[in-house]
Amino acid sequence: MRLCAVSLVVVAAACGAAATGSPPGAAPAPDRAALTAALAAQLARAARDWNRGDLDAFVSDYARDTATTFVDHGHARHGFDYIRARYAPRFAPGAPRDSLRFEEIEARPLGPDHALVTARFILYREGRTTASGPFTLVLEHRREGWKILHDHSSGDSE
Repeated sequence: MRLCAVSLVVVAAACGAAATGSPPGAAPAPDRAALTAALAAQLARAARDWNRGDLDAFVSDYARDTATTFVDHGHARHGFDYIRARYAPRFAPGAPRDSLRFEEIEARPLGPDHALVTARFILYREGRTTASGPFTLVLEHRREGWKILHDHSSGDSE
């Protein structure tokens, strides 16, 4: 009978963890509204970095490792160095670079240290949109802040 009572407690704890999305004793996931506000502010800062031509500041939100993924023209590319090299030509002296802003930002906690963000990027010049599209980010909260582990961006014309 004692084994049944222990089993019942274990099953109840597991069901409770499944209902909350966190294992027993784990830190709770961040509040969705607060997370969205924090990550929207981070994206707004990234847009300012882009608009003033600061490549290193712009890419500083990506995790600096070889596992960081960027989906580019339908293919997953890996590594911080690839991502930086992909953006670098747009930041070269004299290179055309339209202004950037982000819209429709929504964040969803995937646990205490991970988040999913969906939003739209808008590139614009002289009051007209030159490129736009949806994107999805997977981020991890690290000592230095939220870092992008995966970026899948698509243009509206793709």
